[in-house]
Amino acid sequence: MKDEFDDLDDDAPPPLLDTDAEDIPVVHFENVGVRYGLGPEILRDLTFSIGPRSFQFLTGPSGAGKTTLLRLMLMSIAPTRGLVTIFGEEVSRIDKEGLTGLRRRMGVVFQDFRLLDHLTLYENVALPLRVQGREDASYRAEVTELLDWVGLGRRMHVMPPVLSGGEKQRAAIARALITQPELLLADEPTGNVDPGLARRLLRLFIELNRLGTSVVIATHDLTLMDLVDARRLVLGDGHLLIDE
Repeated sequence: MKDEFDDLDDDAPPPLLDTDAEDIPVVHFENVGVRYGLGPEILRDLTFSIGPRSFQFLTGPSGAGKTTLLRLMLMSIAPTRGLVTIFGEEVSRIDKEGLTGLRRRMGVVFQDFRLLDHLTLYENVALPLRVQGREDASYRAEVTELLDWVGLGRRMHVMPPVLSGGEKQRAAIARALITQPELLLADEPTGNVDPGLARRLLRLFIELNRLGTSVVIATHDLTLMDLVDARRLVLGDGHLLIDE
């Protein structure tokens, strides 16, 4: 997609990658429930798996618990009950260092971008690699190529406050992709952009999946989901339905 971002055919997303059902799931939930405090469970009896190199939408009405489910996958909150397994590891048995190691195998796109305003666009995208202890010279070409790939190569030295909403969204996606994650979690990644750009961003996620990453996109945009024949995880009334 490098050097072709502005020429993508928005109406013809590429096919998704075929997956091998026999592979160990990237994510597995078994009878998972979540409640906050002493209130009722907001998610109940969730049992499902996300396979390697798979692509799925997570959908449901506002307040259904999509962000909470993503946080469970990210291991930023613990379930009230049930079993959560990430990359074949049972989360409840892993220490803090182990959880950090699993998170480094993921990329996350948050609704509010979470870019650092005092860093340039290049520095924001490179930050996960700096945290890993890598020297700038070892990843400069990777970051530059990825920014070109998402159509932001000419903006790499600007600060986030001068970027448009769509540019911030693409920057957040680039930051999530720079570590070449095995699992990408994206929370309403097209909620702040126009329909045309939303379709282009969808193509980025599909291309990432074709390169081998499992992708979970939380969205309530039915028009966007209708563009791809992909699995849908549908939340409603605390329960999860799976539409293959």
